[in-house]
Amino acid sequence: MFWTSAQGTSVVIARVLLLTDIQDGIIYLNPCCDFSFAAEKSSILSYESLPVYSERNSELLTADVLKTIEKTVDTYDSSLRNLSLSIHEHPEFMFQEKYAHDLLTSFMESHGFHVTRHYLGLETAWRAEFQHLKGGRTIGINSEMDALQGMGHACGHNLIAISGVGVALALKAALQTHNIPGKVVLLGTPAEEAGGGKVILLERGGYKDMDACIMCHPGAGRLNSTSIGSTTAMQAIEVEYFGHSAHAGAAPWEGTNAQDAAFLAYSSISVLRQQMKPDHRVHGVLSGNNWVPNIIPDYAQMRWYVRAPTSKELTAFVEKVKNCFQAAALATSCKVALHVQAPYYDLHQNEVLAHDFVNIVGSRYGMLTSTDDTAASTDFGNVTYALPAFHPMFTIPTKPQGGNHTPAFAEAAASKQAHEATMLVTKALALTGFRVTADAGFFARVKGAFDAWKNLSD
Repeated sequence: MFWTSAQGTSVVIARVLLLTDIQDGIIYLNPCCDFSFAAEKSSILSYESLPVYSERNSELLTADVLKTIEKTVDTYDSSLRNLSLSIHEHPEFMFQEKYAHDLLTSFMESHGFHVTRHYLGLETAWRAEFQHLKGGRTIGINSEMDALQGMGHACGHNLIAISGVGVALALKAALQTHNIPGKVVLLGTPAEEAGGGKVILLERGGYKDMDACIMCHPGAGRLNSTSIGSTTAMQAIEVEYFGHSAHAGAAPWEGTNAQDAAFLAYSSISVLRQQMKPDHRVHGVLSGNNWVPNIIPDYAQMRWYVRAPTSKELTAFVEKVKNCFQAAALATSCKVALHVQAPYYDLHQNEVLAHDFVNIVGSRYGMLTSTDDTAASTDFGNVTYALPAFHPMFTIPTKPQGGNHTPAFAEAAASKQAHEATMLVTKALALTGFRVTADAGFFARVKGAFDAWKNLSD
């Protein structure tokens, strides 16, 4: 299989394998709920016949640069492990990541970064930057921090946090050691799971000075593998139904049942699924306010996530879902309030950044790479629409049926094996990020690929 750069130059030669073996104890693709990838019968890139790493990349990625980045990550390995475990032991829900905020900002400040706490009006967002010499390009990195309510770090954001820190430290060392002008910006981004922290930071200018931005995310799947596939676009909708209470036995006709409206909306969406495309998703939960059997419920609340492969498809699908909510209100004489949050866009992986990363993890670290998409979503998708960006996924070992958003994955995210996988990906991301700052020709291809995609998508 030949992959080409934006200029048509072959940058990867790989043999595509059809994998049908299942490894004991490792779960495979469940596109409904997690970042699992490298599934049965998925296309995996193998690198057995690739030339060695130093022959394929820019002359700027010399053995000395490679040594600097790998040595830096290795030097901080135990510190990063301690940060990861500390965050894992103190899980915090969206916009409440105060412990992680204080821990990470203090760490970055102590290692020579200029730190801005409570960045752009978000209490738990932060920015750490380092500038070497004047001018140069700016590489951005993201560290996520939030956990899942009642489940802890079941999406491995403790690993994302330390990967961002590790990449930033490695790039700082590389710029200094090899005297390359440039800036490293690490953003601590809260509330990925539900609050759209990156969307808010993007709207407030948090990414405006970055030339490119990178991060990574753990998932379940075939061991020692990564994925450069996309994620789905997603929109969260909160629905409130307002009725009128009454005695359910003595005078039910005097009531307007908000619970009925919610159940009718739920049923309508279940019927809608018959006409949904296979790669679309809609799922929600229902709650009430002091419900008891002998009182007609006067209030019901629902929270839904609507997903589609692209932002364009999402817009059309959301309208169909909203019709179900409106129709239920009409049928039950309830009032309805829809609170539609800013959408998460689908993930557009910059092809030049992706190709460089795939080269490195394959030939240097022996990792396979999948191109499979996942039905999960991330607010980093919005970042990829604004500037050249890259968000690979990588596997950590888990128990069977222990993918993202399960207690088993929370346990796995604290394992030594998960940390080791994170450090390999951190090194590869740092090497790719260094090329953004140091290699003008490489960055021109990165920017060219982004501009070409934007022109086609607009």
